[in-house]
Amino acid sequence: MDFLTKRRSIRRYKTEDISNELLNSLLYKAERTQTMGNMQLYSVVVIRSPEMKAALAPVHFNQPMVTSAPVVLTFCADFNRTVKWCSYRDAQSGYDNLLSLMNAASDTLLYTQTFSCLAEEAGLGICYLGTTLYNAGQIVDILKLPKLVLPVATLTLGYPDECPPQTDRLPLEALVHQEVYQDYTEQSINDFYRTKEDLPENIEFVKVNQKQTLAQVFAEIRYNKADNEAISEVLLETLKKQGFLR
Repeated sequence: MDFLTKRRSIRRYKTEDISNELLNSLLYKAERTQTMGNMQLYSVVVIRSPEMKAALAPVHFNQPMVTSAPVVLTFCADFNRTVKWCSYRDAQSGYDNLLSLMNAASDTLLYTQTFSCLAEEAGLGICYLGTTLYNAGQIVDILKLPKLVLPVATLTLGYPDECPPQTDRLPLEALVHQEVYQDYTEQSINDFYRTKEDLPENIEFVKVNQKQTLAQVFAEIRYNKADNEAISEVLLETLKKQGFLR
C-alpha cells in the first residue's frame, strides 16, 4: 500500500476507456469495506455518457475533468433499498431521521475511500469532487434519486495523463491525540501550519487574493461564512425533500 504515500489528485486523463470488467471488479472488491450492521447503506451511479457528464458539469462548477474523464462515479447514502427490503418482508422500518443519514453517509464515505485505494492501486487516477454536497439537490434531480437517497461523494476516474506535484499535508502530530484530545495552543498552531504557510504557492495565493494570511483566504474567500450558511440552507431543504429530516 506504499502507493498511498505517493498519491495525488488526477484531473487530466487519457482517452483510454475503463472496461466494465475492471470497474466492476474494483466496485466488487470495495464491498469488503467496513459497514454499519452489515447493511451496506450506499449505492453508486456510474456515468459514462457525454450527455450525463454534461448535465452534471454545472453542479460541479464546470470543472473540466467532469466531462473529460472516462467515468464519473456518484456515491450515494442509500436507505431506500433497505426500507424497500423491510417493506417486502413485513418489517416496520424507521430510517427517516438524522441518525440514519449519518450512518448511511459514513458507510458511503468508507466505501468511496476503499474504492479509491483499489482504483489507484490498479493504476487509475481519481479526483474527489468536494462539490457534491454543495449542489446535492440538483444532483438528486439529474440522477433521479428517490427518497432516502442522498449524493455524498463524486469521483472522476481514468488513466492518468499527468503527474502533478503532491499537495502538502499537516504533520502527523497535528492530527493524533494520545488518550484524550489535547487542545491546540497558539504555539502548536504556529508549528503545525508554518510549513503550509511558507510554501511559495501559498504565499502567492495570499498575494493574489489580497489578504495578509492563508487562513484569511480559506475563511473569508474560499469557504466563507455567507456561502456556508446559504449552502447549508439549501442542503437542509434537500435532506427534507429526500426524507431524512422533517
